[in-house]
Amino acid sequence: MPAYETVDVLRRGPAATILLNRPESMNAWNKQLGLDLLAAIEQCAADDGVRAVCVTGAGRSFSSGADLKDFGNDLDPNGRPDVYKVLTERYHPIITGLREMPKPVVAAVNGPAVGIGLSLALAADLVVARQSAYFLLAFVNIGLVPDGGSSLFVPERIGFTRAIELAMLGERLSADKALEWGLINKVVADDDFDAEVEALVDRLAAGPTRSFAGTKRQLNAWLYTRMHDQLELEAQVQREMAATDDFVEGVTAFMQKRDSAFKGA
Repeated sequence: MPAYETVDVLRRGPAATILLNRPESMNAWNKQLGLDLLAAIEQCAADDGVRAVCVTGAGRSFSSGADLKDFGNDLDPNGRPDVYKVLTERYHPIITGLREMPKPVVAAVNGPAVGIGLSLALAADLVVARQSAYFLLAFVNIGLVPDGGSSLFVPERIGFTRAIELAMLGERLSADKALEWGLINKVVADDDFDAEVEALVDRLAAGPTRSFAGTKRQLNAWLYTRMHDQLELEAQVQREMAATDDFVEGVTAFMQKRDSAFKGA
């Protein structure tokens, strides 16, 4: 496996772990992490020796979402963050790469899964969370809308009523509540988490890989035939939101560590 700047790919026989490795930023997504993560996913997908993939985070977070300090690296002609370009060219291939990978994918949510970090977790097949972890659709808190497929993955897992609550209220959902709601598959005590995840990934890596791939094709065909269209819609709507004054206020308030004063414009 090649070396990446912000992601590590660890092999244990036929099992591969993709480790988001920006612990100082709680594994927030900057440009380099997006490039590295996509390359790592493509590498694992192409390697016939890899029969199961785990995605997890280094340190105390799975992923805290987009790195707002990195927004200035991709600007549109109006000087606003070019979220459409970032989503369509960088993030969407990551999400579809996991969802369509012909191998089982486990998201080992070792800590907060926020924003695009939550989207990444839900693109996996099985989601296992440390008991102290939580989930958060944080987009609304800076005047944005769900993206990275979360406007599809969340309601498909837990229904409209709970999805709209998460998306509009922007509140934390504990791992235990996420399990109760059906958003994730399993919650494991913090001290037992690593061993449980390793055992699950090893079990999948020793299983009938083509059978797993066929099951994914069936479920994708039933549940996610709209995925690519929905991702495009998310990118279009997100571009509209990035042009609003509320978005500017949301990001400014976040950086200044104060409450936002949204004006609805």
